[in-house]
Parts: sequence; C-alpha cells; structure tokens
Amino acid sequence: MKPHQLDELRAAFGARLHENISMANYTTARVGGSAVALIPTHTQEELSECAQMLWNLSMPFIILGSGSNILVSDKGLDVIVVHNRAHNVRIKTNSDSPYIEAESGAILGTVARQSALRGISGMEWSAPIPGTVGGAVYGNAGAYGNSIQSCLKMAKILHKTEGVSDWPVEKLNYQYRSSVFKREKIPAVILSATFNAVQTSREEAWEKIDAYQVHRKETQPPGASMGSTFKNPPGESAGRLIEAAGLKGHRIGRAIISPIHANFIVNLEGATAQEIYQLMKLAQETVADKFGVVLEPEIEFLGDFS
Repeated sequence: MKPHQLDELRAAFGARLHENISMANYTTARVGGSAVALIPTHTQEELSECAQMLWNLSMPFIILGSGSNILVSDKGLDVIVVHNRAHNVRIKTNSDSPYIEAESGAILGTVARQSALRGISGMEWSAPIPGTVGGAVYGNAGAYGNSIQSCLKMAKILHKTEGVSDWPVEKLNYQYRSSVFKREKIPAVILSATFNAVQTSREEAWEKIDAYQVHRKETQPPGASMGSTFKNPPGESAGRLIEAAGLKGHRIGRAIISPIHANFIVNLEGATAQEIYQLMKLAQETVADKFGVVLEPEIEFLGDFS
C-alpha cells in the first residue's frame, strides 16, 4: 500500500486505525504475517459505515470475524482488515414462528447457547463451532448433518452498489461449504442473519448442546488450528483418506496433521503458515496419487503463498 493511501486512511479513521498488526493474534491457527492496517467495528452500523468508507476510498479490504477457516501468509496482507465484532443477538420467543437474529460478528456457539437458555431450538448443532455468524453464512458452515443452509431464513446484506437489502436463503445459492459470496467474490458485506427456530425446553436444548460438545472433544483435536482443512469429497471423508494415505501424525516443522483427526492441522506453538501450507500440499498430492481423489480446501488462503 502506498504512503498516500495510508495517509487517507489515517484521515478517515483516526485512532480507530491500527497499523502493522500481526495476524497471528487474530486467527485460530495462530499464524500469519502482519496486515498493513486493521479497523475494529463493534456494531452493525459501524461495520456498514466502515465498508462504505473503504469502498469510497477505493481501498481493498477483507472482513475478519473469529479468524477460523483461513490461512494467512507469513508475508502478511497488503489490504485493510476490518475486524467484525458486531455481536448483538435478538431472540423472538413469543410467537408461533420463533426466530433468532444475530449480527455477523456473533460467535455461533454464543448464539446457540443464548437460544437454548430461552428455550429456542434450531442452532444447537453449531455450539462447538468457533466461527462467527458472518463466516458461517459466507461458507455455509455445517456439522452433524446440519448446515447454515438448512436453518437460515435470510441475511441482511450491504452491497457496494445496491445498498442494504434482505436476501432470502435461496438467493445465496448454497452448495456444500459454499455460497454465491464465496464462489463469486461479490462486493458485499454480511451484516446479520435471521435463523428459523422452534420452541422447546431449556433442558432439551442444553442436552443437545452438551452431546455435540462431548462428541467434538472426543473426535477433534484441541489446540490452534484452522478447523476442518479440506471439504469431504462426495461419499467420502477427507480425514479418512488422509489417514489411509499414511499421513496421520505427519509433521513439518511445528505443524502436524492431527493424530486425532487427520482433516485438522494443528499448530504445535511456533508453526508458520508456510509449514501448514506444505502439509496441505503434501496431503493433496499423496491422496491424489494413492486414491485418485483431489482434495479441495475448505479453508481460504489470504496473501501470497508462492
């Protein structure tokens, strides 16, 4: 980024602009170089205002929530990072059609637990997922046979040229771990989402959450990771294929293909993004050679990995 562009950003955002920020502190894998600048936003209105100002300034930017499902290059990012911390949740209970409305920076697990406390069911499956509502809507997050596609009613979207509008779930054109936003890189920001729900008892909702969390602890590794590394191929399991290829527990530097679940790469404290990237390439090449299956990343790469 050129010096005059940074000057424009400083003039526009003042003390809200944080420069030369290590992305390792903002990603669940705890790796990544520095971003040229980061702007935190705490409400839906701040997020919208920030995006519109950056579009007006013709500044490239990305929206970052919890930092899961991404791998940031060790070389850093020459774009603005908008840190989405808008996390308000509103739960409608006193009607025949209860629903959950959450701002896009809200953590899915928080949404699930707050809903359960109100005796509202529908999001329990998402309780163990560390991502945000916005990231989940963007990537059609899912677990335990459920997905965002199956429970989303609509999303409030800020489009660069069309302003704010409500998009019904059909408009997001969901596919497995993908949406029209992820595939087509539409210049838009997810502001909030409304989820369908049903009334239940607090005890029943919490029982489901406890069961999902116990299952996650038994089957997925602790520690710093991106989450699931690869999408499951049709009718197959990426983790099973990587394990069958003999790579479970394989290490490069301080990164390891988890001995608990082979579709997770764990940072053993001190790993680099390049080491994780090399493990991913090794898994893809080995599985392709042995089984003729091309593993497609579920995570997104940010920055230069050449």
